[in-house]
Parts: sequence; structure tokens; C-alpha cells
Amino acid sequence: MGQLPRLVLTGAAGFLGRRVIDRLAGKWQIEAVDREPPVAGALVHRPEVRWHAVDLTESEAVTRLFDGLRESGGATALVHLAAHYDFTGERHPDYERTNVEGTRRLLDACEGLGLERFIFASSLAASQFPRAGRMLDESSPPDGDHIYAESKRAGEAMMRAEGRFPTAIIRFAALYSDWCEYAPLFSLLRTWLAGRWNSRILGGRGRSAVPYLHVRDAGVFVERLLDLRRELLPAEVLIASPNRVTSHADLFRAVTTYVRGTASRPICTPRAVATLGLHFLDLVGRASGNRPFERPWMGRMIDRRLEVDPHQSYRRLSWTPRPRLDIVRRIPFLIENQYSEPGTWAAHNEAALHSSELSPQVQILRLFEAHEEELFEAATRALVADPVNFPHYARVGAVEHDWNHRQFLRNLAQSVRTRHRGFFRTYCYDLARRRAQQGFPQDELRAALLSFERVFHYVLATDPRAAALEPHLNELVHRTIEFGMDGLEAGYEEAGEPPAQPA
Repeated sequence: MGQLPRLVLTGAAGFLGRRVIDRLAGKWQIEAVDREPPVAGALVHRPEVRWHAVDLTESEAVTRLFDGLRESGGATALVHLAAHYDFTGERHPDYERTNVEGTRRLLDACEGLGLERFIFASSLAASQFPRAGRMLDESSPPDGDHIYAESKRAGEAMMRAEGRFPTAIIRFAALYSDWCEYAPLFSLLRTWLAGRWNSRILGGRGRSAVPYLHVRDAGVFVERLLDLRRELLPAEVLIASPNRVTSHADLFRAVTTYVRGTASRPICTPRAVATLGLHFLDLVGRASGNRPFERPWMGRMIDRRLEVDPHQSYRRLSWTPRPRLDIVRRIPFLIENQYSEPGTWAAHNEAALHSSELSPQVQILRLFEAHEEELFEAATRALVADPVNFPHYARVGAVEHDWNHRQFLRNLAQSVRTRHRGFFRTYCYDLARRRAQQGFPQDELRAALLSFERVFHYVLATDPRAAALEPHLNELVHRTIEFGMDGLEAGYEEAGEPPAQPA
């Protein structure tokens, strides 16, 4: 591990940061910096990754971290992903505190670290939409007129002015995954798939278009740039993007074709009408205390196209996006993930829409996700270590235990998310019939279910976020498992076993 080059990665627990770690672990020693590092899961247990809970707005914490890095040998490169971004259109103070002052603080802290390259994550959204017939390229100025663009413009200016070590700038396209995780795209899919009055409405002519890049391709881009870090020009701008944009009409066609077998005809609304509608819905939302994701400022973007020509970056890095990860080709995968695992889908996406007011269900689903591996391991230990009470489970192999626990948690999560306990009851009913056929007595399966509930509470008790959710955990988890017990008994009765006797 000591022979690996050292990389400092800010925003390491974020959407892109996690994928960068997946790409680079084993090739780099990663100092992963995030104000909220993960408390469990695969990212925590990688031997090449060391986590640091540091907020870039806190000078003392940043200084302490980088003093320690200098004393222990410095670093080869830094990738700065940490940034504030929201879709409210409002001037949140974190644009200045994190994106501007945090970047300046980070640059100063890197002095004497021995960096071969400081890589700054910017965005194509930092630039104005090009005029019709023109395209953005690596030479385009970051001249956008919104607060996020202003903060990225300031960051790029710092990279160009930096003289203590080499820098580089990545302008990313709109990043998404097979779970969506890009708020504007999630909002579109939610509207089109809901089957409501507005499920066929497109703003303007449906020509609003941006380039979409799958986050897995973005991770490869960062890896490639690091490989070529010594060959880059000072403060060189590189574009991580496909060479085409995808419009709302393109997406609508892909979604409706997959869902219905044929493309639905959209209802296009004049730009002025659509903009007026945004203002009206926002006023209604303000009055009700539940503002929609779509905000009036978005009216300026209707039918605008963020055309881009990234071919210079393709040549410089010998990199291009993979065709199979094109957004239109991935739409079926996004839809299937939403349909098959709605709880996980919601946990990945709802935070981006209403990050300050997460529902208890989504907060609990986040706990599920954060502690997933711990839950599986603890549940397996509880069954294997007690052959007296679990004689059949003690003989089950590790792979099957893992599969069983994943099914259990997936069905429990779906019931928590939807508050539809019937999902979990049906799962337990089917499980009981299967176990009865395999010779498992009802008491053993009942005890296993209760054991998992105890493990669940024991593991989550280690997370400070769980304390505030205790009433919701009782309502959403304990009562759901009670429904599961009823399904278990019904399944055994159907299999011909006498009803369980009260204890």
C-alpha cells in the first residue's frame, strides 16, 4: 500500500466520488475527504482508502489534515469534486463558502504537498448556452449567468492563476446512473411515468437538450486524466461529455416506447405558457409549504440546447463514452430499476429533490443502504452460531445466506418506502411455503425472522442518525415485520402445518 501513489479526493462520498474510488482503489492510495463519510459498507473497508471527516469551510480541520499529509510524504495528485449545487435558483451561502472559499482554502493547503496535478471539477453548465449552430468546446469561457456558474467561474480562475503546482479543469456533462441520480431527469421520469394529467406535457417544443454522461464513464475519464497527469498543459480544460445532446422529446420517446411499446405523442406547450405554468405551480407550492422541484428560473432554459464538441478532449485522453452507456440506451434500465426496486430508487433520488426535508421512509432507507453489509454479516452470524435453535439454517451455505438476507431487506425496504405492508407479508407467505417444503419447522423460521429484527435494531443503534428515527423505526419496521409474521403463519397453514400456538 505504501508504494501506491497517493491521491487526495474531496467529495469522496458523493455521487461521482464513490465511482472514482471504485475505479482507482488498488491503483492509488486514496485519502478520501468528505464532510459526511460513510459509516459502513464496502467503501469503508477498502484497505487502500482512508476516510477523513473534513468540511472544506472549516479552516482548522483542513489545515490539520494537510499538515498530516505533508508530514507523511505528501501526495501525487488531488481531485477536487466537493461542491454545493442545488436546483432552487437561489443564492445559497454554500456557493461562496464551499465552492469559492473552500476551493481557495484547499489550494493554499496543498502548498508543499508535492502535487503533480490539482484537478478541479467544473461543469458544462458553467458556460452560457451557445447560439444556434454553435457548440461549446474546451476554449469556451465559463460565462454562465446563474450562481452555480459564477462559483465555477471563480474556481476555474483560481486554477489558471495557480503557480505553486500544475492544475487541470474538467467540465462535466450532466451525470446520471442506472438509478438516475440526476434531479432534473428524475423529475421528468416521475412525471411521465405517473399517468397523471401532465404526463404527456413537454415545455416548449421539447427541444430542451443537454449532454448526459453515465457516471461510470465519468469515473473512467478521471482515471484516464490521472494516468496522463504529467502530459497536460497548465490549467488545461478537458470536457467529459458525449458529442451529442439528448432533448426532452428524445427522452420522452424512449420512455414511452419502452413502457407502452410505441411512442406516445407529447403535448407541446408554448414557451410562454410553460413559463407561466412554472410560476403558477411555484406560487401554489409556496402557499402550501411544498414547493415543486420545477422552479420559475427553469423557464429560461426551455428549448435551449447545450451543444458541445469535446473531440479535442477525446484526442488528448484517448477516451470516448461507451455507446452502451448512452442515455437513450440506458432508459430501459432506469425504468426497470424504478419498477423492481422502488424503495432503493427513491432513496437514490428523493434527496436530490428535497434534501432539507427527507421523509422518515427515505431516511430509514438510507440507513438500510449504509449498513447493508453489516446487517447481512450479523444476521448470518446469529443463525450459524446457534445450531440448537436454527438447525436447518446452520447448514445453509454463506452464499445462500447472503442471497436470503438481500431478499429479506429488499422486500422490507419496499414496504417501508411505500407504507404498503402487504408487500412484506406476501414475501413472508411465499418464504414460509418454500421453507415448509424444505422441512424447516415454523418455529425456526419465526425465530429467524425475530432474530433479524433484533440484529436490525442492534446494528442501526450504532448510527447516531437512528436515534431521531426511533418512533418511525418502530412504526415502519416493527409493524411491517408483524405483518410478515402473519404471512408466515398463513404460508405454513397453507402448507398443511397446524396454526402456531400462542406462547
